[in-house]
Amino acid sequence: MEMKLELVPVPVSNTDVAKDFYVNKVGFNADHDHKVKEGLRFVQLTPPGSACSVVIGEGTTEMKPGTQKNLQMVVKDVRALREELAGRGVEVSAVQEFPWGIFVFFADPDGNTWALQQIVHPGQK
Repeated sequence: MEMKLELVPVPVSNTDVAKDFYVNKVGFNADHDHKVKEGLRFVQLTPPGSACSVVIGEGTTEMKPGTQKNLQMVVKDVRALREELAGRGVEVSAVQEFPWGIFVFFADPDGNTWALQQIVHPGQK
């Protein structure tokens, strides 16, 4: 049976600040922003090219803001994306190389953390 991960909650303290960060600084697409009812605002954001989205907003998770750690996205050129993000004001780490990939890391305004991985194939750098 096929299973697809489609939606991951990211706990934030201020939905508008987080949405601005993910859309205008990181480059996610804003798919939905609906106030379903009092205490429930559903904001779905998708990284470009991803089949999986994140959801932020009031009432979407019981996790405390900043507790979602080590979410990971695979990218084609981590160095180029690092420069792009830094140019948009994202505090992004230096490039780190490991045998299993080349990485950079960043956090959202609440401290939820992300890794960007460029997969390395034998003989590639």
